[in-house]
Amino acid sequence: MKGAGLALALVSLLAGCRQDMHNQPKYTPLRSSDFFPDGRSARAPVPGAVARGQLREDAVFYTGKAGDQFAAQFPMPVTLLMLERGQERYNIYCAPCHARTGDGFGVVVQRGYRRPVSFHDPRLRAAAPGYYFDVMTRGFGAMYDYAAQISPEDRWAIAAYVRALQLSQHVSFADLPLVQRQQLMKEPAPPPPAPQLEPAPETKPAETQKKGPPR
Repeated sequence: MKGAGLALALVSLLAGCRQDMHNQPKYTPLRSSDFFPDGRSARAPVPGAVARGQLREDAVFYTGKAGDQFAAQFPMPVTLLMLERGQERYNIYCAPCHARTGDGFGVVVQRGYRRPVSFHDPRLRAAAPGYYFDVMTRGFGAMYDYAAQISPEDRWAIAAYVRALQLSQHVSFADLPLVQRQQLMKEPAPPPPAPQLEPAPETKPAETQKKGPPR
């Protein structure tokens, strides 16, 4: 009886091991094939096929260049929301080296890393927005690229915020909003510092001569 029960259990177990599609002809990755003329089982994409979300028709947006030149204009309107997003991303990825003011004295530089050029340098102030996008995309000098960490939208947002940093250090009175100009005009000028008088030299009291006995 025990042998019959064991045989019945084995039959039931084998009946549950269904192979179905597991035993079909198939190719594992990179396996060769005699069916196709090129000998490869994996087929190349159809010419002209583009992966979903990878069309990238807007070359300026994805490269920062218009032809062979860096884009002189942003490919989208620069809004306050965009600047706030750029500030947030800048403080995360850029400030450790470039500092929050953009002068290049970030905490990493203070600990011995090579100092980047200040964003307030005349050369960088004159650089096109597309230049900053390209540097973030491909890297430059000691700076490696951030294409994997920062999306194209955020790269443009950071470039816009860098422009705001540059303007903050070189803004003129005429460029200020009317409200701020009026506020500055109403504020009294601070009093000039009081002159510091040098202390008078110390004088020692004259020593009295002792009169000796008459001669």
